[in-house]
Amino acid sequence: MTANDIRSAYLAFFEKQGHTIIPSSSLVPEHDPTTLFTGSGMQPILPYLLGQPHPSGSRLTDSQKCFRSQDIEEVGDNRHTTFFEMLGNWSFGDYFKKEQIPWLFQFLVEDIGLDPSKLYVTCYAGNEEFDIPKDMEAAALWQTLFQEKNISHETADMGSEAEGYARGMKDGERIFFYDGKKNWWSRGGSEATTPVGDPGGPDTEVFYDFGGEHDTTWGAHCHPNCDCGRFMEIANSVFMAYKRTESGFEKLEKQNVDFGGGLERVVAAMNKNPDVFLIDLFDDPRQIIESQSGKTYGESKDVTHNFRIMLDHLRAAVFLIGDGVYPSNKDQGYFARRLVRRAVRAGHKLGIEKQVTAPIAAAFITTYSDAYPYLKETQSKIEDVLDGEEKKFRGALARGEKEFGKIEPEIKKTIEKGGEHVIDYIAKMSFDLYQTFGLPFEVFTDLLQKTFSEQAFDENELTRSYDTIFEEHQALSRQGADKKFKGGLADHSDMSVKYHTATHLLHAAVLELLSPDAFQKGSNITPERLRFDFAYDKKITDDEIKAIEDLVNAAIKKDYPVSFQMLSVEDARAKGAIGLFDASYDEKVKVYTIGDPDVSMKADVNHPTFSQEFCGGPHVEHTGVLGTFKITKEEAVSAGIRRIRAILE
Repeated sequence: MTANDIRSAYLAFFEKQGHTIIPSSSLVPEHDPTTLFTGSGMQPILPYLLGQPHPSGSRLTDSQKCFRSQDIEEVGDNRHTTFFEMLGNWSFGDYFKKEQIPWLFQFLVEDIGLDPSKLYVTCYAGNEEFDIPKDMEAAALWQTLFQEKNISHETADMGSEAEGYARGMKDGERIFFYDGKKNWWSRGGSEATTPVGDPGGPDTEVFYDFGGEHDTTWGAHCHPNCDCGRFMEIANSVFMAYKRTESGFEKLEKQNVDFGGGLERVVAAMNKNPDVFLIDLFDDPRQIIESQSGKTYGESKDVTHNFRIMLDHLRAAVFLIGDGVYPSNKDQGYFARRLVRRAVRAGHKLGIEKQVTAPIAAAFITTYSDAYPYLKETQSKIEDVLDGEEKKFRGALARGEKEFGKIEPEIKKTIEKGGEHVIDYIAKMSFDLYQTFGLPFEVFTDLLQKTFSEQAFDENELTRSYDTIFEEHQALSRQGADKKFKGGLADHSDMSVKYHTATHLLHAAVLELLSPDAFQKGSNITPERLRFDFAYDKKITDDEIKAIEDLVNAAIKKDYPVSFQMLSVEDARAKGAIGLFDASYDEKVKVYTIGDPDVSMKADVNHPTFSQEFCGGPHVEHTGVLGTFKITKEEAVSAGIRRIRAILE
């Protein structure tokens, strides 16, 4: 069975048990400002588990999209993913253990055909301090189910995870009791940390045994909650039976069931292979990476690691962009950008030099099109966003690698000279490349390790030196913001930044439509409007105002990318960049480009570059976020100087 088959079979099974199938919620929580993403199947259902009635009744089932940003650094092994689907079913005061456990066993064993002899379960060991009994009811239900399949069904008291490693498993044992750190659910964690007034309860978890030798790195002996790789949790039923009070716990009037099962992990169990990246959902994208890289998944540890990063991160990026999360420098967009850039970087290590994110995205969209048809409907947008972000990052990589080559001799001399300041010097060089060319610190360290492979660097120490420099720079930037940002930018709010970028579009438009000498003579920007002064010796007609508005709005609609380069004044002027003021510049200047930074500007929406100007920033990352540009007033300021006031709607 494919993953799509298993998802459909699960929903159909619980629909037959009287459950209403509900659609997956967005990866961006609609009514939960405390978290950036939907990270579990239960998260959108929590209000109903806490007592709010659900419009679809007391029995629900779904397959919920989930994204866990905290797992980004963990991706690379055979089971961690940032994006995953959680199969779920819920009862709000309806059925309980005697229905849930047999249904789950029936689905796993009878409906999709998992070998019951490979299934092991854990139950709650109880808590004497809070007078909560051991969950013998759940254990007895499991014993009956295994006995009916002529499978051993002995129970074992494991206590804590540490005690599990010390004790290990014995032949015939199938059902294991663990303490509240492993088999109790509440919003606060274990029993003692359950918030007063909140529900909580024991859970029972199902593990699949993939076999293999135990890795004693994790502990002396193996057991179901062991992290050595032999066992993988595939399902968890929470039985919310209690409410925390000031004095302890009391029984809930209405008991709830909250089930979650990892779709990818269930499919891995079906494959009898713990590597989730070998399930069918990744087949077509994996083949594209193999074709583009000339390498084969599994051929070496490093190759496989980078395959997994590409596969996980680009799948997650597809779903994030599909839910309206575009790569940026803040909030959810920060993680979307990080995913894409880490994926491109992993591809770079595999030898992929061509644009590859859009074809991989297309393969994922095809794979998921039946379950999530909206991905097909927004495919062109998803591909365009990924392609643009990849192109921007590859450009930064290329420029950064070129500049790294220039400073390589200096780094070599510093290393050979030695001394206590070597790490500080290298960290400063890394920050300079980031600030000037956008080369990420992680890429710098890759280049450093590759170029000076014989030199042992303490990456943690290098990271600390780099973070210190970055923080000092941020503090200095905040202190000197009024001096650094020329052009009258009063603050760094989102709207002021948008107006700042719109001023560049306006400047390019008046130069194109009014006169090539209509250079900016000053500006003032607030979060409410922009004011733009420029050289021009006659009143602007209504038709000219309309033409300027239309050209600026066309550039906004074009959704040009916005980027910057550090160039010498001579190189900047040679590219046609506009110097805004009669002022002396430093040896290197920052040039912001709206459009393609490698093409000289022309204020024409059919041209790849709309604007290039000397500027300190800051700006939006693409013009499409600006809204609609509207000129509210045009007037004379002095002889030969006109002023435009405008707003964004």
